[in-house]
Amino acid sequence: MKGIFYRLGPVLLAAILSLGSYAAEAAVKLKVITSGGFAGTLTAMEPQLEKDTGLDIEISYGSSSGGAVDSIPERLKRGEQFDVLILSRSSLDKLTNKGFVTPDSRKDLVRSRIGMCVKAGTAIPDISTPENFIKVLHDAKTIGYSASASGTYLSTKLWPKMGLWQMIEPKSTRVLSKRVASLVADGQLEIGFQQISEILPIQGVELVGPIPDKFQKVTTFSSGVTKISGHPREAAALISYLSSDTPYVINSIRHAGLDPVAIK
Repeated sequence: MKGIFYRLGPVLLAAILSLGSYAAEAAVKLKVITSGGFAGTLTAMEPQLEKDTGLDIEISYGSSSGGAVDSIPERLKRGEQFDVLILSRSSLDKLTNKGFVTPDSRKDLVRSRIGMCVKAGTAIPDISTPENFIKVLHDAKTIGYSASASGTYLSTKLWPKMGLWQMIEPKSTRVLSKRVASLVADGQLEIGFQQISEILPIQGVELVGPIPDKFQKVTTFSSGVTKISGHPREAAALISYLSSDTPYVINSIRHAGLDPVAIK
């Protein structure tokens, strides 16, 4: 196990290695909730995380914002208890200001870009230039966008600024509690927009690519320990693991279509 963490500092290494001692007794259960931007990455990493740390990690899912009943802010308001939160930095900061998160526990994990997808087997439109991107928006019969960070940016900032919202709104769907790509896959939507990391795991769709740089918004996803966590030390060590520059973590993040913050 030390080989995996050879690039970590001595303090962090000692903290994470010490977690393994719990496995011989009773594994500490950490309840982690993540928004869609990091959901695929965390789910794929879960078996290795548990093996390396000796923790029993229970993962829940919810959007960073948007008001859905299963969104992270709404679940916290209802008193649901978690040890670790992973969501957009702006949403994490709002929850910190409301008293849900220990301020000095926050760490940035990844940067995420917005992508567009279409149903697998259909023609792949060209969105490589601003002009082509605008044409695709005009031609699409139905458009989907998320109720979380990426969709909020598109529907309240980008498209209105571009002067396109009046045209786009009537044929658009704001998707709550589901992946936009899943509605594209089953034919309910012609094109869909969401974080690239949320599109890639969905079967039945093709990632067209990121939207043009001129219109792109890079979202940072971050993590923090809740103030009501019963295991703050273990929660902090898990966050340090996820924000480290070890090869396993970096490769897992990149495989999910994300950019690790640990690599400048």
